[in-house]
Amino acid sequence: MSERSVAPGLPRLPVVWQPRRSRLLLFALACLDIGFFGWLASAMPANWQLNDRLAIAFVGLVLGGLMLVLARPKVKAGRDGLVVVNFVRTRRLEWAEVLGINLRLGDPWAILDLADGGTVAAVGIQPAGGRAQAARAARELMACAQAFGTAADPRP
Repeated sequence: MSERSVAPGLPRLPVVWQPRRSRLLLFALACLDIGFFGWLASAMPANWQLNDRLAIAFVGLVLGGLMLVLARPKVKAGRDGLVVVNFVRTRRLEWAEVLGINLRLGDPWAILDLADGGTVAAVGIQPAGGRAQAARAARELMACAQAFGTAADPRP
């Protein structure tokens, strides 16, 4: 169930930022890849062994799986915090942990500055889907961090 934002610049929560075009393209390519390698395995000459056919099908599944891993990145924001899903790792953050977000010209994706001095790549916010869309997502994410992080921040 969505909550209504109380401050201007805040998106309706919960919100998910993800590179939609690249996800759609990668899902389509994964399906085509698995279908092509499956067809290739079945269309081989009769003198091919079963293990050869299975190896070709396996290669298709591995390549399709890699494309699905590349399609994973997203950033989910809710009132209780943030979930950053990257290629192989998912990280849950409290709003008080997020101090800033960097998305400079030429950066492949946004970088979150954390209270502990570290950083986290937010691959779900990337200019590949459109620079304006990525900049808007970064502004909305920063507005959420400022609105919800200060209230939950135990520091004086």
